[in-house]
Amino acid sequence: MPTNILIVDDHPLFVEALELVIQNAFSDAAISKAVSIETARAVLDEESGFDLVLLDLSMPDTRGLEGVIELRTRYPKVPIVVVSALEDARIIHEVLQCGVAGFISKSTRGGDLARALQDVMDGSVVVPKGYQPPAAAGSDASELATRIATLTPQQVRVLHMLRQGLLNKQIAYDLGVGETTVKAHVSEILRKLKVSSRTQAVIEASKIDFDSILGSARDE
Repeated sequence: MPTNILIVDDHPLFVEALELVIQNAFSDAAISKAVSIETARAVLDEESGFDLVLLDLSMPDTRGLEGVIELRTRYPKVPIVVVSALEDARIIHEVLQCGVAGFISKSTRGGDLARALQDVMDGSVVVPKGYQPPAAAGSDASELATRIATLTPQQVRVLHMLRQGLLNKQIAYDLGVGETTVKAHVSEILRKLKVSSRTQAVIEASKIDFDSILGSARDE
């Protein structure tokens, strides 16, 4: 069977170069392309069986990590590797916290890029050479845990559903409450976590062992 790879990037010259690397690395590669997160969703919804998604972090219809989080939550079984010109250690760290299969710099040479892709296909998580995670800030983690502890059990459940990429209407249906109630919960979650968007709330939740907190909430 062919190796099915989706490239999500709106820079034609880089996409062309990346295609050549992929074809050299995988002789059976079947390559699809998308120039936005919206078109990526359409491709992934229409075609099943993708082995890998190569995603540029800077897409025209998304901000920050929103595209990564959306594709990770909608298609959790498809490995995603971020291929980006942004090489800041904190950005790489936050991307990896989203559960991607790796981060590859766009400045990586063809041979190294091919090896990195092969490593991902073999099950490894790849990062740029020399990458060092930012120094862990214990006080920050402790403060975050304290903030999350202020959430009610229902708010914890709502935050879990936000991490799954569900819309307010879907959350309301699953919890058996009104959409207005869900909106109120989301507003309280943002206030308590001291963030301004759903995406930022999801990123914050990924920084700690949220699943154990969810388990406790389910018991209540």
